Amino acid sequence: MIAAPELQTEFHYPQDTDTRFSSDTDFDDPDGRIATQGKGKAKKGKKGPGEKGKGLGVGGNGAPGRINGHHQENGMEQMMLFEVVKLGKSAMQSVVDDWIESYKHDRDIALLDLINFFIQCSGCKGVVSSDMFRHMQNSEIIRKMTEEFDEDSGDYPLTMTGPQWKKFKASFCEFIGVLVRQCQYSIIYDEYMMDTVISLLTGLSDSQVRAFRHTSTLAAMKLMTALVNVALNLSINMDNTQRQYEAERNKMIGKRANERLEMLLQKRKELQENQDEIENMMNAIFKGVFVHRYRDAIAEIRAICIEEIGVWMKMYSDAFLNDSYLKYVGWTLHDKQGEVRLKCLTALQGLYYNRELNSKLELFTSRFKDRIVSMTLDKEYDVAVQAIKLLTLVLHSSDEVLTPEDCESVYHLVYSAHRPVAVAAGEFLYKKLFSHRDAEEDSMPKRRGRQSLNATLLKTTVFFFLESELHEHAAYLVDSMWECAADLLKDWECMISLLLDETLPGEEALTDRQETALIEIMLCTIRQAAECHPPVGRGTGKRVLTAKEKKTQLDDRTRMTELFAVALPPLLAKYSVDAEKVTNLLQLPQFFDLEIYTTGRLEKHLEALLRQIREIVEKHTDTDVLEACSKTYHSLCNEEYTIFNRVDIARSQLLDEQVDKFARLLEDFLQEGEDLDEDDAYQVLSTLKRITAFHNAHDLSKWDLFTSNYKLLKSGIENGDMPEQIVIHALQCTHYVILWHLAKVSDGTSKKEDMVTLRKQMRAFSLMCQRYLTNVNTAVKEQAFTILCDMLMIFSHQIISGGREALEPLIYSPDSSLQSELLSFILDHVFIDQDDDGSTDDEAGKIEALHKRRNLLAAYCKLIIYNVVEMNTGADIFKQYMRYYNDYGDIIKETMSKTRQIDKIQCAKTLILSLQQLFNEMVSELGHNFDRSSSAFCGIKELARRFSLTFGLDQLKTREAIAMLHKDGIEFAFKEPSPQGEGNPPAHLAFLDILSEFSSKLMRQDKRTVHMYLERFMTFQMTLQREDCWLPLISYRNSLQAGGDDDTMSVVSGISSRGSSVRSKKAKPAPGKRKLAEEESSSSSSDMWLNREQSLQTPVMMPSPHLTSTAIRDPKRMRPEDSYMGVYGMAPDQSQQPPTPQPQPPPQQPPTPQPQPHPHPQTPQPQHHHQPPMDYNTQVSWMLAQRQQEEVRQQQERAMNYAKLRSNLQHAIRRNTGLMEDDEEPIVEDVMMSSEGRIEDLNEGMDFDTMDIDLPPSKNRRERSELKPDFYDPASIMDESVLGVSMF
Repeated sequence: MIAAPELQTEFHYPQDTDTRFSSDTDFDDPDGRIATQGKGKAKKGKKGPGEKGKGLGVGGNGAPGRINGHHQENGMEQMMLFEVVKLGKSAMQSVVDDWIESYKHDRDIALLDLINFFIQCSGCKGVVSSDMFRHMQNSEIIRKMTEEFDEDSGDYPLTMTGPQWKKFKASFCEFIGVLVRQCQYSIIYDEYMMDTVISLLTGLSDSQVRAFRHTSTLAAMKLMTALVNVALNLSINMDNTQRQYEAERNKMIGKRANERLEMLLQKRKELQENQDEIENMMNAIFKGVFVHRYRDAIAEIRAICIEEIGVWMKMYSDAFLNDSYLKYVGWTLHDKQGEVRLKCLTALQGLYYNRELNSKLELFTSRFKDRIVSMTLDKEYDVAVQAIKLLTLVLHSSDEVLTPEDCESVYHLVYSAHRPVAVAAGEFLYKKLFSHRDAEEDSMPKRRGRQSLNATLLKTTVFFFLESELHEHAAYLVDSMWECAADLLKDWECMISLLLDETLPGEEALTDRQETALIEIMLCTIRQAAECHPPVGRGTGKRVLTAKEKKTQLDDRTRMTELFAVALPPLLAKYSVDAEKVTNLLQLPQFFDLEIYTTGRLEKHLEALLRQIREIVEKHTDTDVLEACSKTYHSLCNEEYTIFNRVDIARSQLLDEQVDKFARLLEDFLQEGEDLDEDDAYQVLSTLKRITAFHNAHDLSKWDLFTSNYKLLKSGIENGDMPEQIVIHALQCTHYVILWHLAKVSDGTSKKEDMVTLRKQMRAFSLMCQRYLTNVNTAVKEQAFTILCDMLMIFSHQIISGGREALEPLIYSPDSSLQSELLSFILDHVFIDQDDDGSTDDEAGKIEALHKRRNLLAAYCKLIIYNVVEMNTGADIFKQYMRYYNDYGDIIKETMSKTRQIDKIQCAKTLILSLQQLFNEMVSELGHNFDRSSSAFCGIKELARRFSLTFGLDQLKTREAIAMLHKDGIEFAFKEPSPQGEGNPPAHLAFLDILSEFSSKLMRQDKRTVHMYLERFMTFQMTLQREDCWLPLISYRNSLQAGGDDDTMSVVSGISSRGSSVRSKKAKPAPGKRKLAEEESSSSSSDMWLNREQSLQTPVMMPSPHLTSTAIRDPKRMRPEDSYMGVYGMAPDQSQQPPTPQPQPPPQQPPTPQPQPHPHPQTPQPQHHHQPPMDYNTQVSWMLAQRQQEEVRQQQERAMNYAKLRSNLQHAIRRNTGLMEDDEEPIVEDVMMSSEGRIEDLNEGMDFDTMDIDLPPSKNRRERSELKPDFYDPASIMDESVLGVSMF
């Protein structure tokens, strides 16, 4: 849609009688008419040739005219009006003034320039001559211009890109507005200029040429907007004149001026006449252009119409804001293109914004409210945002319009992942729930804490959050309301008061659940204020803050630190036993400005905080709480601040106690052996949990935790009765020990002995994890597998990258047994059905289990991608692509993509290996005589098709990989002999049917090479076989020989591909040098692996003879399927075969020409030559080729007959459909969204009275059944149930 500037020019009329002060006011006609024009002429319609010939003709004997300030000679000016507007260097006012001067001198010359301006703005190269202008009707001119239009290029000025053309769109719209504004006092009433322009634009808007239709519709709509502005000013002037007349008439007879009364009456009469003419012009545009084009087949044209009618209703609401015009906007709300629906909503927003217009919108709101509410879920996010904003304006105008159900459908959008939608919904929520305050509340003095007005609003926010039942998305709710309710959400003093202060008399206290929700919301507001970016999942990332935003961020951090440094210790003390509340409260110090502890003299509050954290660590064993404590210590232990020493001492004391306790408990625990005491096990586990949680964020290397944990793990292996949670946390803690040791060694400050120790510990721990892979407990096995994958990744060959060659002794590569165990774990624990996983029955538990399995698969796939394990192990992963596509399809596909980037050939070998494995599994299950239509075989073939699609469209990049894939596939197909004995097909021959899915990815010259390689494995008897068991071989050979010039022909859908190849012949690049260059450049690479296998050539196989048909066809005229020459259609490579005589078919047995329903005119008559007779084998091959060629012809004939039958049916349907109505001009069918009927009235109860330009009722107008809302289905342009007309 073209964004043109709106015409907002205001005209202020003085109270005196003279109101003409524009550039055309120097006309001497006091009635505002050109003297040469009579009022007796017809007001509308195209003028005849005689009428247009009046005045000085173009190129006549008069003096040369002057247009746009440039001399013109012989009827052609040096610079056309189109060029002046396109350059945009002149002020539009001066351009229009020049045109008006030309119009005064010779109106036909000026109008001819204006007509050519519209023609050229449409991108047409044709020019309307003076003879055409004088002697041809508009329809004839348009037909002539259509013939000269260059339809090959789809671009025209309004659709061209670039700054110049964007400026042209604005200049084009501005020119039309300024033209009407400058001519509004006389020229537009001369019954000539406007009649000609409106008639031309109406004709162009009915054209089949999109450029004409688009440009003329935009021009007509902007012209209408300018006329609406003129009509509005006329109405204002008439009201002023009427008031002056009434005031003068109410004077006493002695003071009354009769001459002034007569003058005012005459002026009022003139204004009324002018308004009548303006209404007639608007009526012509509305009926001739708008009512047809608002349902045009092109969405951009429909959007223009809806945008402009919104401007009319907003600008001149007294005349246009009624149901007769609103119905068009309401109907178009169901449009299937997002940009049109968007224009409808923006047009309505301009109307609902003005509360004075609400009374005129009541009926429209009641009819279309449900549709607008449904559009909040529109698939186009921009449309959904504007729909929510429109509902916010509706809510602002009246609280009673939207029902609670309507509001609830918008409320839940605050949790949308799309931030603009969520922000719009947050504003709606704030307007509905929080913006209603009584006048008494506003007049009351402001209170603080729980007595403030915000306390009630915060409670309302908590209630809404709990009722929405999306408790994990408090951050989304806060972010949605942040822009409209930041003051409320940053009232942390009120939140603290609600949590700590006693309730007032008569006040209802918050429940435990409400307090938990308030703490979570409070944490989210603090995070949002400190980080100044949306939560994860919303937004594209962090943006650069402005200076104002940075200042606000600093101020908020200072204020939150001052408040919560004091309030956090008592909050922790109050809720110390509640794990969920404590976990959220302990995250607050991460966002503090720690310097304020010193500058604000808040050290005692820091001591209180550290005491509370210590008590919480000793009370809780929950992992989330302990990790929150660890992160809090990590945030406070910042060496940049003076509080570091104080916090570090407290942390060291806490860890000393825990490590000593763990060592003491572990010694007693290991001595118990098989007689484990549950209390002792719980003590060991709780202490180990605390140490593991702190070891995640803090370096505990000085306590030597590796030895104690290794003893614990070793005891678990030997005894086999260790509790699973103890083993899991011991594995995790040991993993942290090794990572911290590696970090110290990587710094380069450690000794050589440290690296040796680390290497020993790492290898010993890896072996321990490998042993735990066979544990009976699934959770233990999963933990061991995850840690082992991480260890292999960290200590792989990647460790020495980035200049860290000193770490080379630490490289650890898995042996074959470890790789096998890892793969077996994946196959046993990841690729299982949901029903087989009996760990949980509820839906949430199944989702969590799937998430865990995806993490396990991703951990192993990383090993494949980074070449830690052999790439061919990925075959067992890739073959699960189709079966587990919904669960792991994205992970497997990304793994295939990454491995192809590393090694294309090895990746191709892995893919074909996965298909071979599946084939072997199928054969072992179904036997060698399986049915190729079985679901198992079809599934393998579909998997091959999916694999083929992953290679993309660039055949040069994947050339060697695809060739190697075919080589391995051919070898596999002929590897095993037939179990039935000689003469039967090889055991794996059906695999060629699967391999044919990759034939379309071969380049033409590579197809020939692969075909030659295939023939090495074939005997001559194989070429003669036509039984079903040999069909895979026949199909595969055909896939290698088919295609001709079309390399991308699909094997699966040959018929549809042939149709597409015929359609794409125009765009096909010319063969010749490029193809020759490809063949030359590829000869060495394509034959590289072929030459290596010379020893595999079968001696029985004869070289392929080169056959010459008796009917010679022009190869340029032949279709790919016509050029197919049967089994031996491809000539042998001359570089590898010696030149041999080429036998011809015997003259006694010429091929009988088959009758063709559509013979090629270019095909010459058969020519007979006397050639020596062929041997028996050659004759058989030639006959087989002729038979296959005939089958292809028959198949093509059936497809063409079907296409003709379908086309005839469509034409018959269109001929039998009533297209036009009696009261319309003919409109071409394919231009309209529907031309079978006119849109009926919306509802009998709606009042359709407008000013005089409303359409009269149609003669065959049907009754409208009912309006059904359409839920943004983009399948067609507009919903048939809404329009009541059929679509095509």
